[in-house]
Amino acid sequence: MRGATQARWAACAVAVALAATACGGGDGGGGGGGGADGIVSSSWGDPQNPLEPANTNEVQGGKVLDMVFRGLVRYDPKTGEAKNEIAQSITSKDSQNFTVKIKDNWTFSNGEKITAKSFVDAWNYGAALENNQKNAYFFGYIDGYDKVHPDSGDASADTLSGLKAVDDTTFTVKLSQKFSTWPDTLGYAAFAPLPKAFYDDHDAWLSKPVGNGPYTIESYDKGSSMSLRRWDGYPGADKAQNGGIDLKVYTDNNTAYTDLTAGNLDLVDDIPASQLKNVQADLGDRYINTPAGIIQTLAFPFYDKKWDTPDAAKVRQGLSKAINRAQITDQIFRKTRTPATDWTSPVLGKDGGFKKGLCGSPCEYDKAGAKKLIEEGGGIPGGQLKISYNADTGSHKEWVDAVCNSINNVMGDNKACVGAPVGTFADFRSQVSNQKLTGAWRAGWQMDYPLIQNFLQPTYYTDASSNDGKWSNEEFDGLVDKANAETDKAKAVSTFQDAEKVLAEQMPAIPLWYQNGSAGYSDRISGVSLNPFSVPVYNEIKVK
Repeated sequence: MRGATQARWAACAVAVALAATACGGGDGGGGGGGGADGIVSSSWGDPQNPLEPANTNEVQGGKVLDMVFRGLVRYDPKTGEAKNEIAQSITSKDSQNFTVKIKDNWTFSNGEKITAKSFVDAWNYGAALENNQKNAYFFGYIDGYDKVHPDSGDASADTLSGLKAVDDTTFTVKLSQKFSTWPDTLGYAAFAPLPKAFYDDHDAWLSKPVGNGPYTIESYDKGSSMSLRRWDGYPGADKAQNGGIDLKVYTDNNTAYTDLTAGNLDLVDDIPASQLKNVQADLGDRYINTPAGIIQTLAFPFYDKKWDTPDAAKVRQGLSKAINRAQITDQIFRKTRTPATDWTSPVLGKDGGFKKGLCGSPCEYDKAGAKKLIEEGGGIPGGQLKISYNADTGSHKEWVDAVCNSINNVMGDNKACVGAPVGTFADFRSQVSNQKLTGAWRAGWQMDYPLIQNFLQPTYYTDASSNDGKWSNEEFDGLVDKANAETDKAKAVSTFQDAEKVLAEQMPAIPLWYQNGSAGYSDRISGVSLNPFSVPVYNEIKVK
């Protein structure tokens, strides 16, 4: 059990492969009409869960929340820098007690005024044990979290003691420990405000969520499409420059790409690996390949005791050394990926915590050294490594097969590693979340906010909700806690990097490669870009 002073965090983007594809159009992209009221059609995949901000921790749902909600802070779509949005100011004298003042000109799309209570009630809802929100751990630093969301047993409080509304435009937050960069986390969707309708008729709200972003949800046909339309009353500066977005569900992103090149779709935000050899010729300057805050990894089931032994750590290090990352990123991904040498992303930069080569030799391809480590560790548990992945999106089969071929080549056994496809993203995530997998699986991280803490704590800290493999290490946890308490950013970054060195020793997940954001768009639209999170900046797209 962990005390209240130790945070557990949830994940926005454990699944970095964007779901895509199937209901091709035939309506000429957005379907008639252009200019300021033109509609953009874009590939998409059904979210894993209903679109409650505190219950959405994957990319597909996150795309919608990014259009429908705005929070205290918003991340600059070009730099990722945290900038005040609804917040007028977020101040603290001791990095533990914060005062939040909000602007008084914001409303939800149903006309309800946004007040301090809109945030306080939403955060209390997200944190409460009885509401079973996947992102509850994001509120783990607020005082009283251990009472509303205990590790075991029933909650002894209904609301967070560290959260208080002072008046309509002011609320205070007391953290259970110092966390100097806490304000920078508040652009994540879990911290969005919620209207009274969310509580008054929850089922009705879930069927048609009401938010405060530049778009409103007009309709959603699960498995087919979601239609979002510009909200003309939106008070923010980043108003939609188009009439709306039609998100079309695809179960194969190759089909989405075909629809794009045929003129039946405006935007594909995940170019399939099999099309990378053609994309430049097909799209020319309408192809986007840009660095993003995404890393892909292989995770392991520490809830299965055969993977949770000292010897198994050697096996995992050996498997990491057996993967020829340079060859795979060059031949399959055509340099839209970069071999990973740590567990973060180059997008963070040196000051933000990225340190090239921090993983050391375990992330360097070495055929002889890999086999030696695996054999010293007693061999692959169960005699065969199965790598599970969702088969509907992200071109995962190609790279999983390539990883297995690399491992099999090292081991001299073409059955030492095999791919284990799961039909859909939702089914795959369900198996991961319910601890049904006994081998490795495709994992990764798409940053929620540009801090090294966000790459490490949500996925590797004990009992963090996105620590799907249930790895636990006291030394790692202690270093994370120490780093979070630092008020000096350079010292905090250095301590987080010390925590990464523990990852290199134990290899709870194998870092594979840093992922670029890749997208393609039709000649019907312009102003297309991806933010540092690899999500299209939908509100800036213009229809010709």
